[in-house]
Amino acid sequence: MTAGQIIHEVFMRIFAIGLLTLAAMAQEAAKAPFVAADFAVPQVYKTATFQLVPLGPALAKHDFDAYMSSIDHLRSTFGGGKWPHAGITMDDAMKDVEGEKARFDARKSFTYAVLSLDGTKELGCVYIRPSRKPGFDAKVAMWVTKAEFDRGLQPKLLAETKAWLAKAWPFKNPEF
Repeated sequence: MTAGQIIHEVFMRIFAIGLLTLAAMAQEAAKAPFVAADFAVPQVYKTATFQLVPLGPALAKHDFDAYMSSIDHLRSTFGGGKWPHAGITMDDAMKDVEGEKARFDARKSFTYAVLSLDGTKELGCVYIRPSRKPGFDAKVAMWVTKAEFDRGLQPKLLAETKAWLAKAWPFKNPEF
């Protein structure tokens, strides 16, 4: 073997060990709980203009009405995706919120409905999920209906959500 071949072989072994280490770290991170078992997940957060409550089957109709009222607005909010669309049924909506509740109960992600203070109308949603980006421990996404966006709720919701996460959640560096 030439010196170049030896250097190449050493480099390839070091590179392979590095890849295996990264893979093991990623696998370990995937096993780690999103929040500690002893963390009391907030069940409600009230502000002067709205409240956040866990999204579940009891709010399926509220959720459906909210996003169906704002199809074009939400598609542009989420970069032109396919959600929501006019073909979504109430049965689809119920399955969706049941999935959100199951993930909430399993502490894998947390979806909150943004409700009016009296709880009769959904204004949007806040999603708190594990981040896939290095350096962030949570990813927070949100939406508000077109009507609430036009009333200026989006920046208020963002500011309140940031304050709530800093005060009531264990995350050190959430991604917004």
